[in-house]
Amino acid sequence: MLFDMDGTLVDSEKLWDVALQELAEEYGGELSEDARLSIVGTAMAESMRILHDDLGQPERDPEISAAWINKRILELFRTGLPWRPGAFALLEAVRAAGIPTALVTSSPRALVEIALDTLGRDNFDAVVAGDEVVAAKPHPEPYLTAAHLLGVPIERCVAIEDSATGVASALAAGAAVLAVPAEVTLASTAGVHKVESLTGVDVAFLATLLADRAVA
Repeated sequence: MLFDMDGTLVDSEKLWDVALQELAEEYGGELSEDARLSIVGTAMAESMRILHDDLGQPERDPEISAAWINKRILELFRTGLPWRPGAFALLEAVRAAGIPTALVTSSPRALVEIALDTLGRDNFDAVVAGDEVVAAKPHPEPYLTAAHLLGVPIERCVAIEDSATGVASALAAGAAVLAVPAEVTLASTAGVHKVESLTGVDVAFLATLLADRAVA
């Protein structure tokens, strides 16, 4: 079982909104809604490129901006992370069933360590952070890495994602994909099952996603 973090398990995207808008104001501008939606699910370097371009300041150093965001988001994460609807119950059920489970996120390890205080370190057999892979989502590397760490063929894994970037990563890796839109609307994609919420999703339902794939 492969879980994305931001927007999937925890409602942290709103905290990213705060940090990104504050940085935009620091630079004398305002992040547009289109740019913010484009940032959802992307790695930090790409996020900073989008922000700089949106502000008409492409010359800015992405590393300096990333350092500012990382410092601020660390502060915000420490204020607490609310669970997304149904996420805690599903994670609890998956663990009770003894299913190997990994957290696969674009967030850097420093943020993940804080989030794990909420998520529970014992709930994951492996964690793949955004700064621990060479190629970030939408590249398949994060999900392939997670499956390798679990010792499970990627074709036998279900990935749960909330963003188009994450869905593309999981699909490219070869996982069965369950999409749960949070901040952005997700277009229907072949091979992807979509639900409005994780409320009511259980282990039996996840098993059907793999069974349907085997039949197909």
